[in-house]
Amino acid sequence: MPAAPPARRRRHVRTGLACVLTLGALCGLLGGCGSSGPPPGTSADPALAVPASAVLYAGATVRPTGTLQKRALALGHTLTHQADPYLRLLAALQTPGSPTLKFKRDIAPWLGPHAGIFLTSLHASDALPALLEHGLLGGASGSAFPFGAGGAEGALVMDTSNAPKAQSFLDAQAAHAGAHAQSYRGVHYEASSGGVAFALVDRYAVIGSEAAVRSVIETAAGASSLAHASSYTKLLAAAPPEALAHLYAKPIAASGAQEGLSGVLQVLTGEREANVSLVPAGRSLTLDADTLASETSGPSGGLLSADSESARALEELPGESWLAIGLGHVGATLSKDAQDIHSLVSLTGTLGSTTPLAPTSGFGLSSLLEGLTTPLQALGANTAQAKREFASWMGSAGIFASGASLLELRAAVVFSSTDPAHSQAAVGELAAAVRKLGGSVSPASLPDTDAAVAARLSGLPLMLYIANGHSSSGQTKFVLGLGEASVAGALNPPSTLASAAARTAAAGALGEGIQPSVMLDVPTLLSLFEGVGLLEVPPLSQFVPYLRTATTVAGGGRQLGGEVQRFRVTVGL
Repeated sequence: MPAAPPARRRRHVRTGLACVLTLGALCGLLGGCGSSGPPPGTSADPALAVPASAVLYAGATVRPTGTLQKRALALGHTLTHQADPYLRLLAALQTPGSPTLKFKRDIAPWLGPHAGIFLTSLHASDALPALLEHGLLGGASGSAFPFGAGGAEGALVMDTSNAPKAQSFLDAQAAHAGAHAQSYRGVHYEASSGGVAFALVDRYAVIGSEAAVRSVIETAAGASSLAHASSYTKLLAAAPPEALAHLYAKPIAASGAQEGLSGVLQVLTGEREANVSLVPAGRSLTLDADTLASETSGPSGGLLSADSESARALEELPGESWLAIGLGHVGATLSKDAQDIHSLVSLTGTLGSTTPLAPTSGFGLSSLLEGLTTPLQALGANTAQAKREFASWMGSAGIFASGASLLELRAAVVFSSTDPAHSQAAVGELAAAVRKLGGSVSPASLPDTDAAVAARLSGLPLMLYIANGHSSSGQTKFVLGLGEASVAGALNPPSTLASAAARTAAAGALGEGIQPSVMLDVPTLLSLFEGVGLLEVPPLSQFVPYLRTATTVAGGGRQLGGEVQRFRVTVGL
């Protein structure tokens, strides 16, 4: 299957990011709604009623108690600065025609400890971003319910503490939606002309598309459930017990661009089944992405990899870096890594592609990042020639940025070379590829390099240098750097992250002996964006209050034993 064209792939990944935020918000942050403590419920896992064919499933403890309750509330207050941080999330239950819901009056009398949301298809998953905006950002009044005709195929499945009161709630919502009585396999439910169905199935309150509600009825009658699927049970057994919520996804296909959340998870974790757990703490939020090992041998790909070489690659980057990413064994994974990095940076297209990078520069942020990823795409081209000229000599790689303003900015991608002669020749070979892609290239002379060219690419306000050089220890490195100073810093930094206090702090925040392969200082990034006016651009401007609560991001992975590996991301608050 050919890869999706760039515009389509950007749409897929943007939709996927919205799916991540929507599902994570609904099932993670909803956990604080029951702050008064729940009445006894069935305490059953909603995944028991979810069909095994579900492609995405998010489950949560929505009526937490004790320490988990305190942590959920603290997290909500820190992120939103609101007295009732979860009030807006009731939009998840506000079906078409429904009046504004109140938790204590409408939900608390019947909601049990657990709830889940699942998708049986990625078709029309674009309906989920509207719910995110409505529920978290205070969108326009009215229903943003994502399921039904023309919407996503899936449903909410909620444990109940009082079945009669849950039935009364469902009946009221169905009446507001103009639903009519239906029956399937002996179970009565109601469905509206808009394709939204309401049912009480084995004490589970279920609201969603009619096809998805029927699949819940089939599962309750004995069809295969997600809870008993072998991959799901393996991943859930490895999940941290203190998780407030978790998100499970299975790969849809082995090739081609994936849509929605599945596409984003493939970008981050490779083509593996994954379960992402949300763990709130006092001053941090942790996401544990557990994946099953790939059936193929060798590195499994994915930007969030447990490869120990990734952590070692990060340690070699400049010590003053505020952004650092290590990538291991890129010779084997570069083709996919380059495509994935391109997809992630293309998310900035949602910031407005015509937004100038600076008031007088005339450069758009989207075009800037497109320019930065152009040489990476050439290096990672999935052709025999590219594999021979580039991938054959690559070891690990690192990406870094330092400097608090555009004038001070230093940024580069640094590849370790296992064959100095071939990486030296690759400078000219990449230069030729850049020319074919529309860039202009001229010879350059840089200290500590044996081959270098300067490339001018559309969208880049600075010259991009392509160089092969040597560190003071004699190690050969291939560098793509923004400006001469970036190349010098990549080859011979005054200090490295191996001895930096920031890396030590990141390792401590991650715990479990995990060494960081991703580090980000959020205030520095926001300051840089603020300096060029990007924090005022929708939709990023809507998230700024949430982003300002974050201090650092650290990520790293390890093997858990058996088939499972974990990549942990910890956000300091």
